[in-house]
Amino acid sequence: MSLIASPASYLQLHLTGEKTASGFGNVSIADKVPLDMMYMVDPHWFQYPPLDSFWYKVIGIFIFCVGFLSGVGNGLVVYVFTTTPSLRTPSNLLIVNLAFADFCMVFYMTPVMVINSIHEQWSFGPAACTLYGVIGSIFGVTSIWTMVIIALDRYNVIVKGIGGKKLTMTSVSLILLFIWIHAFVWTMAPVFGWNRYVPEGNMTSCGTDYLSKKWKSKSYILVYSVFAYFTPLFTIVWAYYHIVHKVFEHEQAMRDQAKKMNVTSLRADDDGSRAELKIAKVSLMVIALWFLAWTPYLIINYAGIFELWPLSPLGTVLPAVFSKANAVYNPIVYAISHPKYRAALDEKFPCFKKSQSQGDAMSTKTSNTES
Repeated sequence: MSLIASPASYLQLHLTGEKTASGFGNVSIADKVPLDMMYMVDPHWFQYPPLDSFWYKVIGIFIFCVGFLSGVGNGLVVYVFTTTPSLRTPSNLLIVNLAFADFCMVFYMTPVMVINSIHEQWSFGPAACTLYGVIGSIFGVTSIWTMVIIALDRYNVIVKGIGGKKLTMTSVSLILLFIWIHAFVWTMAPVFGWNRYVPEGNMTSCGTDYLSKKWKSKSYILVYSVFAYFTPLFTIVWAYYHIVHKVFEHEQAMRDQAKKMNVTSLRADDDGSRAELKIAKVSLMVIALWFLAWTPYLIINYAGIFELWPLSPLGTVLPAVFSKANAVYNPIVYAISHPKYRAALDEKFPCFKKSQSQGDAMSTKTSNTES
């Protein structure tokens, strides 16, 4: 007898209480999956026993923390940018859209994932499973492509300078409309039969089916990865590479000119090297965080469609969970580094400024004591 039973045979064993020689029967990872969802569970998962309750607790706590931090961070970004007239610019509208997409994603997905982790199963039925996959995909793709447009906008401003075409409210609105339509099309494709959304890993979340042997399902993962991973990644790397190169080139020209004029620097505060370093650090951070957030999940998908190695429940759910942490990074990278945003945040929420001032004072006091 095969160690991996079909969903139909598993359902029969589940109802009769029988077990196979492999022992999967009543101790499978899919044991608690509602009967009306058994057709969605890939036979691959029936060979694995349930995860230890410890992992469900860890995942639930992690997702709760991600949801809380992301909700607060992105909520503040949306509120401050939309209520501060000086921040309502076309470029900043991209940051608002990024924060809005991340906020909506965690607002829906966090409670569902936490509840499922408590019950150690998917608790909301097949329709909610599909909806969960749809929401995760549409807001995820929107977030990814908004970051791409932000990178291209910064490239346009810094590299092209006065020769670049400036964003207007009309042009940025059309761009955002395209981003949302683009995300909607890719998200709805599995709903209409090109792949599908199914329970994955430890059966507490749902995503695209990367275990199906059908070429139709595999082709979706391949094409989807081109438009939702490789193209965005290469575009962001290309844009920030040229941004860093332009800044270094400009600072070198400034130093050469200062040397010709027999002065140390053309700037009163001589902050050229610090500007280079800051741009380089921010650029590297954007690329690294994006890569770290989404690459593990892509690897899992490719391992599934190409059958590179056996995928375990824990090994697949952790990359899926970790990718959601990207919603915590974004408000820090794209908003907190914005000087006018920080000023507006201090004005609207003085407590943040007070906490920061106390931290600076404590740091100064410590430095003086040490010296």
